[in-house]
Formats: sequence, C-alpha cells, structure tokens
Amino acid sequence: MIGHYDWAGGREAMLRFGPAEGPVVVFAQPLFEEANRTRALIVTMARGLARRGIASVLPDLPGTGESLTPVNAVRLEHWRAAFETFRRVHAVSLRGGALVPGTAAASHWQLAPLDGPAQLRELERLRTAGDGATIAGNDVSDAFLTELAEVHPTPHVATRVVRLESDPKPADLKLPGTPLWRRAEPDNDPVLAEALADDIVHWVRNCEG
Repeated sequence: MIGHYDWAGGREAMLRFGPAEGPVVVFAQPLFEEANRTRALIVTMARGLARRGIASVLPDLPGTGESLTPVNAVRLEHWRAAFETFRRVHAVSLRGGALVPGTAAASHWQLAPLDGPAQLRELERLRTAGDGATIAGNDVSDAFLTELAEVHPTPHVATRVVRLESDPKPADLKLPGTPLWRRAEPDNDPVLAEALADDIVHWVRNCEG
C-alpha cells in the first residue's frame, strides 16, 4: 500500500506491507546508489515479512525516492529526524542505513552495517570530477560528507548484526548470498530475502517477548 508520513520538514512517501496491527518493522535503506541496487531485495523481504504476519514500512527519506527535497540540501540529521517519526518500531537497516535509526526504535536489526568513516570511503570511491562533484550521479553536499567522517550507528541495547558469509567482520549470524550493493545494476536474491525475513521475524518476536 502506498502512503505517506509527515516529519518536521514536510511530507514524504512510503510503502506499507502486511497487517494493520502488531509489531512494525521500518526499513532504513542503504545510501544513494546502493539503495537502487538493493530496493528489489528490500521489497521482497517486506513481502516475506507480511506473509509471516509482520507489518513493515519502507519510507522515502528526504532527498531520496519520490522526495521533492534536493539531494544537496539533505543532512544526516534530516534523515534521522524523519526516521524518528516512526516510534516504538523495529528498525531494519542495510549497509549505511544503519546510521539512520535513533533511539526511538525498540530494536535495530542490521545487515552488513557500515559506520560513517567506512561509508565515506565507499562514497569517495565513487566520486567523479566534473562541473561540481557528484557521487554515482548524486549531488551530495560536502557538509553531508563531513558529517559522515565521525558518525556511527546509534548505540542500542537491542541490536542484531547479520552479514554474508563472504564478509570477514563479526556478526550474530552469517548467511550465504550475493552482496547486491556491489552489482553494477539493480538485482534481487529471493533466497537470501527469505532467509533474512525469517531471521527478522524471529528477532522481532523475541524482542516483543
């Protein structure tokens, strides 16, 4: 279902999946071009959650998706403020999306999370020179990049980290799968999406008690 949500800076679009009652998962997508490469995976995950009786929301944060906010006007604090409008939900983030949820979420499930310096290195790798610098076609401001230099995911008492088996970093769970955020074009991995949905459902139900 297509809907919207309001935050201090205006109104943004969102997709809603699953039942009208019960716990709700809110997705924080990877940043910029990685969001385009993984959106099909996230939607498949959301549909898998719905089949398992868990509702989810996929919001367009300011400057992303259908948002009318210019990308170069966006700051990380805007994303965090928009995400904070979803209170007492379970945050599910992918990659640099782990930097977005704050303390309003009841828990935080993360797939291959990045801290700010690691995300900055990823973006700088994609920076192209021209009439103003762009990163994979996104007019990202220097102020935003400066913010990333020192930011880390908000500490939370209930956090679960999942990574792919190819990732050597520590995790609570590792699963086989392809890092779609590295693909040149958007793609999907339905088998991975189902495994991730299973783990999220187990996590959410444990958190709900």
